[in-house]
Amino acid sequence: MSDKIKVLIVDDSAVVRQSLTAILESDPDIEVMGVAADPYFAANKIAHEVPDVITLDIEMPRMDGLTFLRKIMTQHPIPVVIISSLTTVGTETGIKALEFGAIEIITKPKLSTKEFIEESRIRICDAVKAAASAKLKRKKNIKKVVAPIDVKPKLSADAVIVKTSSNQSMIKTTEKVVVVGASTGGTEALRVFLESLPADSPGVIIVQHMPEQFTRSFADRLNELCKISVKEASNNDTVIRGQALIAPGNHHLILKRSGARYYLEINDGPLVNRHRPSVDVLFRSTAKYAGNNAIGVIMTGMGDDGARGLLELKEAGAHTIAQNEKTCIVFGMPKEAIKLGAANEILPLNQIANRVLKFQY
Repeated sequence: MSDKIKVLIVDDSAVVRQSLTAILESDPDIEVMGVAADPYFAANKIAHEVPDVITLDIEMPRMDGLTFLRKIMTQHPIPVVIISSLTTVGTETGIKALEFGAIEIITKPKLSTKEFIEESRIRICDAVKAAASAKLKRKKNIKKVVAPIDVKPKLSADAVIVKTSSNQSMIKTTEKVVVVGASTGGTEALRVFLESLPADSPGVIIVQHMPEQFTRSFADRLNELCKISVKEASNNDTVIRGQALIAPGNHHLILKRSGARYYLEINDGPLVNRHRPSVDVLFRSTAKYAGNNAIGVIMTGMGDDGARGLLELKEAGAHTIAQNEKTCIVFGMPKEAIKLGAANEILPLNQIANRVLKFQY
């Protein structure tokens, strides 16, 4: 068995440090090796023992988290998960953190319902595991027995949209729909993909695992860089050529059809594959309503969200593509899809856009 993932928590709030310690150590695969009230204390701890993953707040005294992140990535790269209470105003800073090399962004758990706290625990632990797998793991000497925890069953797309044997794609239209799923490392992969698309490309629908509020800033950032327009999806948005729509954080995105018009529905169902939005939910709805008018792409990410959905797309006649291992930050989601035989093609990231365009008619 592999050793535990060693985590250093950096946050100026003692309450948050204590809460995150309890959350992370509830997972038998994770060990909190230390806590630090600010980046200066963190640097001293790293000098004595290098963690596998750092959880980092943005707003801290003496040195802000963004500055510390830049120093880490330029001097001694260590996977970093941002865990912050950044408001809508601060999401631009969060997007910049991803550009500087942060692996994931998680919003701090709020004092809310038991269900919300449990969902936050799952997201935080999964983000740390994803970060740890995004690099070569160091050997660890510390082993600690932890009592098993009660883990709720992982829900499939059935929890949001029922799988049907009948295909409602009406066989053929003049327009293709491109659906893309990504997680860890996906913000950069999506930038590369979308920047390669021309202004008249088929409509693109994206699920990127990302917290609420951050998806809008992410979409706005991509909109400045790309030839196509990019926006956070809203309920009832029409899928049109030359536009990419990104699922809003904490909401599932479902493709539907009315006549020749494809449109989107926002759904607040339960976590699917431990995620909301879920790639499987988008892919299943696309298989149902678009069928062979669709092109499905699964990119870098931890876990298996989207693997079964990509297979459903393939079985419905869609052309399906998985990003190859060499160009993935985490070869989890594409690997699981490939294992299921869900991918018609396995391609490096820089070839996916051109391949999608070849299947647009």
